[in-house]
Amino acid sequence: MLRNRLFALLGLLVVASMVLAACGGTPTEAPADATEAPATEAATEAAATEEPTPTPEPVTRKGPWVDELVFSEQADNAVCIAQLQAGDLDVCADGNTNPDDFKTVQADSNLKYATSYGLNFEMLLNPIPTFTDGRVNPFGSAKIREAMNMLIDRDYVIQEIFGGLGAAKYTTLVGVFPDYARYIDVARAVEAKYAYNLDKANEVITAEMEALGATKNADGKWAINDEPITLIFIIRTEDERTPIGDYLSNQLESIGFTVDRQYKARSEASPIWARSEPSEGQWHIYTGGWINTAISRDDGTNFGFYYTDFGGCCGLSSNFQTADVIGQEFYDASQKLWNNEFADMDERGELFKTALDLSMQNSYHIWVIDTQAFFPMRNELTVAADLAGGVSGSRLYPYTIRLGDGEGGTARIAMQDNFIDPWNPFAGSNWISDSMILRATGDVASMPDPYTGLAWPQRAEKLEITATEGLPITKTLDWVSLNFQADEIAVPAEAWSDWNAETQTFITAGEKYPDGITSLVKVTWTYPADLYETVSWHDGSPISAADFVMGMIMTFDPAKPESAIYDETVVPGVEAFQSSFVAVQIESTDPLVISTYANGYALDAETFGFSWYPAGFVTPWTQGPAAWHNVTPAILGEANGEIAFTIDKATAIEKEWTNFIDGPTLEIQKKYLDQAAAEGYIPFAPTMGEFVTADEAAARYANLNTWFGDHGHFSIGTGPFYLDQVFTTEGNAVLKRNENFPDFADKWAQFSEAKVAVVDLSGDGQVTAGQEATFDVFVTYNDEPYAGADIDSVKYLVFNSNNELVATGDAEFVADGQYLVTLGADMTGGFEAGANRIEVAVVSKLVSIPAFSSFEFVTVK
Repeated sequence: MLRNRLFALLGLLVVASMVLAACGGTPTEAPADATEAPATEAATEAAATEEPTPTPEPVTRKGPWVDELVFSEQADNAVCIAQLQAGDLDVCADGNTNPDDFKTVQADSNLKYATSYGLNFEMLLNPIPTFTDGRVNPFGSAKIREAMNMLIDRDYVIQEIFGGLGAAKYTTLVGVFPDYARYIDVARAVEAKYAYNLDKANEVITAEMEALGATKNADGKWAINDEPITLIFIIRTEDERTPIGDYLSNQLESIGFTVDRQYKARSEASPIWARSEPSEGQWHIYTGGWINTAISRDDGTNFGFYYTDFGGCCGLSSNFQTADVIGQEFYDASQKLWNNEFADMDERGELFKTALDLSMQNSYHIWVIDTQAFFPMRNELTVAADLAGGVSGSRLYPYTIRLGDGEGGTARIAMQDNFIDPWNPFAGSNWISDSMILRATGDVASMPDPYTGLAWPQRAEKLEITATEGLPITKTLDWVSLNFQADEIAVPAEAWSDWNAETQTFITAGEKYPDGITSLVKVTWTYPADLYETVSWHDGSPISAADFVMGMIMTFDPAKPESAIYDETVVPGVEAFQSSFVAVQIESTDPLVISTYANGYALDAETFGFSWYPAGFVTPWTQGPAAWHNVTPAILGEANGEIAFTIDKATAIEKEWTNFIDGPTLEIQKKYLDQAAAEGYIPFAPTMGEFVTADEAAARYANLNTWFGDHGHFSIGTGPFYLDQVFTTEGNAVLKRNENFPDFADKWAQFSEAKVAVVDLSGDGQVTAGQEATFDVFVTYNDEPYAGADIDSVKYLVFNSNNELVATGDAEFVADGQYLVTLGADMTGGFEAGANRIEVAVVSKLVSIPAFSSFEFVTVK
C-alpha cells in the first residue's frame, strides 16, 4: 500500500529527463574571462566553417507530452518484463525486487530502469487477544509480538531472497530518509537488541504460550485443550513476499506452531486483512508492503500512522489503537510527533527514542526489509522517477512521461493489480496502483523534489512562514519566505477555528477563544491572480474559492455528532488535527490568499502543509482531487443513509462504500446529482452560499451531468490527464491529455543528476586500548570530492564485539570530501579486547539519502 540503506547505492539510475536542482533556480553559464586571450587566425577560420548550433524550438504544447496513458494489469513481474521486450508495454510501474528479473533487465540493451528506496515489507500481526469464536490469538500477547522480531533472520532474507537488493529494517523509520541518519545511534541500538536470536525468541514465546494455557501435544505443536493453535497466514503472491511468508512460516513451525499458508493476490487478500473485522480472526499474519511515494524529511508521523487510531492504518480496529491499549506514553509521543509539538530538536530526539522503543514493545508491525527496487522500462520512454517512490510513486511522472523526443503517442503502463478498493477522495483506495492513476488526474499547490523531498511551487505562487523564535525550522529555496518573531502570533478574531455542524457555519477564533488566542506559526499560501481563469476541472468548471472552502468544511463536519454525515471512525484523526490547528483565514479571494495558524510545524519551510488545494491529495481529500460539486451527490447519499465514504461506516450501516468510478453507488450519486440540479442545491449553504451563486451551481451540475454521460464516472481533477474510460473488472484504464492544462509540457524538464555520496572509511586495523585512534573518511561523487558546503553531517558510531553501540560523535571536517574521526585515549581505554566496528553516516544537503560505510578493527590490551 501507499504511505504523502546500507544500499551501496551502486548502479543507481533514475530515469528522468533531468533532475530538479536541489538549490533552486535555472543553471547559469560561467562568466567569460575578462582577460581571455585573442583567438588565433586558424581558430578564427575553423570557427567560421563550423556548423552553428541550432537554437531549440520553443515548446508550445500545453499539458503532458503524450496524448494518452493506458493502464493494464500484469501480476507476474517476469511476464511484464517479457512484454517490455516484445514492445507491448512501455513501463512496468510496480517496484520489482527480484534479483533474477534485475539481471534480465540489465542484460537487455533495449531496456533501462529507475531505482527507488522507499518500498518496504513487513509482517502485520493481528493483535486482538481473543477472537469472537473464542479462539486464543497468540499475537494478542505484546511479548510474543515483540519476540517475533528476533525470529526473523533479516540478513538471510536480504541475501537469499532479494539477492542483496535491500537492507535490514527493524523500525518504522525508512533507512534512506534523513531521520534514520539523524537518530542512527538510537536505531542501531534497537537493531542490536532485536537482532536474530532464534533461541531467545523461542524462550520468550514458550513462556507466554504457557501463560495463555497452551501446551505442546505429542507432535510438538502448540494446542489449547487438545485443539491445535493454527495461525492463518495471508501470503501475497505477486513478489518476494511469497518466499518471505514461507520463510517465516517455517520459522514458526520450527517452534511449535501450525501454520495455514493462504497464498493470495492483492485483490484477494485485501478483503481479509484490510476490510474484515480483526476480532473475527480471519487472519493472524499478513505480508504487508508499503511504499513512500516521496522522500520524507520528517518521519515523525510514521508512529501515528502505523500505530494509532488517528493514523488509521492497516485495517486494525480503531479500538485497539487507542491510548488505553498501546499505552498513554506511546500515544502521546506519537501525537506530538504527528503535529511537531516540541520546543526544539533535543526534545524531538527524546520523543523519537520513546516512540521507537515503545513501538518495538507493541510490535504488531514486524518490519523486515527496506528494498532497493527497480522499475523496468523501454529505452525510448522518459519519466521522472522519485528516489523514494520510483515510477508508481512519483508525483512528477504524469508531467514528464514522454516517448522519445517527440510529442503525442500512447504510453502503456502495467501494474500488478488495479482498482482494488473503491475510489473516493475522502476515504477511498490507498493502494499504490490506484493512487498512481489518480495522481495523473490531480495537481498540487507545490511539487516535491524527487531527490530532496523539498517542495517547489506548482499551482501556488508563494509560501510565507511566520514562526516564533526558537522553533527548529529552516528554509532552503527562494520561493518560500521564513521570518521569525519574538512573540507568539496573534490570531485574528474573525479567523475560522472550528465548525458548527448544526448551523453549518464556522466558529470564529473570537467565539471559541473570547480572551484571544496565539499560535506558534502562521502559514500563508498565495495563488496567482489568474488562478480562476487558467485552472479548470476536467468537466469544464473553473476552479473557485468555493472548492477550497468545501475542503475546510469537510475537514471538520464528518467528525461532528450533529452532522448528517457523522462518522465516528474519523473522529480520532480530526482530534489529532485540532490538537495543533488553531484557525484558518481567507485573507483574499482574488487573488486567493489563505493563512493558517497552528502550533504544529514542519522542520523545512518548503514542506509546510495547509495549502487547502482541492485537486491534490491534501486534507481532507487525501485520496484524490475533489471539486465541491462532484462530492455533493455522495454527501447527499451518505446524509440519507444510502452510502458511506469510509469502509468502517459502510460496514457498520451495511451499505456500499462510496465509489466514484464503478459499482452500485454510481446510480445513487446520479440520483442525488439530478436532485441537487433540480433544487439548485448548495451544500452547507449558510457558509458555501457566500462563495457559490445559484448560476454557478447550475452550471457546475450541468457540467458534471454531461461528464457522467460521456465517461460514466464522477472522478474529476485539474491535472494533466483526465480519466476517460475505466474498466475495473479487467483492471484497465485510459487517461487522455488535458488540453486545457495551463503549463507547457517542458515545465519540469530542467533536472540534474542526483548527487548521491559515496563514502570510503579507512584506518588502522588494530587499535591499542588506551591510545588515540584515528580514521579517515572520504566523501565523493563521480570520483570528485563532495563539497563540504553541501554536506549536512558526518556522524560516526562505534560498536563492540556484541554489536552494542559504545560511542558516537561527529567527524571533523578536514577539506572538501575529507573528514577525520578521532577516538580519544579515554574512549579506547573502555574498549574490550576483540573485534570492534566503526560506522559513518553521511547526510548531504543535495540528496536526502544518507550514505554509509563501516570498518572493522581489533582492539588489543
